[in-house]
Amino acid sequence: MRRALGTIVALALAVTLVGCGGAKQSQTGAASNGKIEVVTTISTINSFVIGVGGDRVHVVNIVPVGASPETFEPTPQDVATVSRAQLLVENGVGLESWLGRLLDNAGSPNLKRVVCTDGLPVKNNNPHLWMDPQFAKHYVDKIRDALIEVDPKDAEAFKSNAARYNARLDKLTAGIQKQINTLPPSHRYMIVFHNAWQYYNDRFGITTLGFVERNPGQEPNPQQIAQLIDLAKQHGVHAVFSEPEYSPKLLNSIAQGASISVVENLYDDSIGNDPRVSNYISMLEYDTDIIVKGLK
Repeated sequence: MRRALGTIVALALAVTLVGCGGAKQSQTGAASNGKIEVVTTISTINSFVIGVGGDRVHVVNIVPVGASPETFEPTPQDVATVSRAQLLVENGVGLESWLGRLLDNAGSPNLKRVVCTDGLPVKNNNPHLWMDPQFAKHYVDKIRDALIEVDPKDAEAFKSNAARYNARLDKLTAGIQKQINTLPPSHRYMIVFHNAWQYYNDRFGITTLGFVERNPGQEPNPQQIAQLIDLAKQHGVHAVFSEPEYSPKLLNSIAQGASISVVENLYDDSIGNDPRVSNYISMLEYDTDIIVKGLK
């Protein structure tokens, strides 16, 4: 552990030693290739940055596709990546608990940060606000304003791109609601592995009855499992939902106890390598298809 920490500190010192020279290199690189160097914390946010920045941005994501940002541990390479960036786009609300340490090690005083959830109505300290596509428009607007601040000469392009992307989010919202409306109200209940679906469900009229993982990495006790089984039986829930990165063992216990099916291919914290979930909009379209089929 000490040796790993020493590696990170040594790299951080190397970054610090280049100091202003490192910052100048980042700015010069952006000027020479016409792109703003952007780092995002989670892959779902990449879609918003690309949607607003287009070919004027070069985006690098920190948390790998398919990994959970709530249990992620940064590497020395992540320190180097952040040290070269001009703009960092994060979610906030405690999702990236590791980010403070990473920024301290990167030592980038000129790095501009965008906290996408600032100004949104957070419920129960739940950070997954991007799962409501209307809240995603707020993410887009904050990214637009930050890119304009970094590169004022392209302000009109960023404004135009953001408007187009937000129109797509409005269309996405209407399409999801139309699909959810095909479900009888008595079928609009979900039990999920972790509570990433609160804002999605609140937007589209689904009730989250319960979730298996109350805190990242904390398994439920037998009494909590029994409560979820009872809730599933009481409300006639048809399936329990999860994401590919989580073990299906606990889900199978609930499914067997309540005689329901397991759906373990939803995406929320991360997009996927499958082309069907390769960006934010396609991810929510895919998720909605899976949810509607599962609840029917």
